[in-house]
Amino acid sequence: MLPPSAIIQKGGFSMTEYEKYQEHIRHTHNAFCRIVIRHAAIDAARSIRSRRSREISLDYLIDEKHYPFSTTDEYFAEQPTSGEYPFTACGQTILLGNPYLAAALSSLPEMEQEMIFLYYFQRLTHKEIGEQYGRTRSTTGRRIRLILQQLRAELEGAHHEPATPL
Repeated sequence: MLPPSAIIQKGGFSMTEYEKYQEHIRHTHNAFCRIVIRHAAIDAARSIRSRRSREISLDYLIDEKHYPFSTTDEYFAEQPTSGEYPFTACGQTILLGNPYLAAALSSLPEMEQEMIFLYYFQRLTHKEIGEQYGRTRSTTGRRIRLILQQLRAELEGAHHEPATPL
């Protein structure tokens, strides 16, 4: 037990120095928490105010600028046919959307055109294509890779050429 000098008389009950210190710590912690919460609220209000100053109101866009409230998906809408370029291989014609690709494929020798057509458009395997041309699966796969490298080089060259001659 504590000596009588360590007991402080307060409001009809006695409190030791240790209890007084614990109460002081609680009050200090409570004050600290209030300050932290207050400053967090101030920061949140500032960030909301800042974001609102950068954003444009939807009501303003609809009323003042006459932008429509909704949009229409055009992903699956039919594309205009003027941007289609024909490519013929194996007696079948494919319409391509890229004029550079159509020109590059058309510039290949007939057998290479057919191999690319069978692999990408008919979805035949390397083995099936190889059987048609009397080659092995690995030779056919290597040949298709070489054709693709040639096409890639030609397409990259077509995009990097100057539009007007110097």
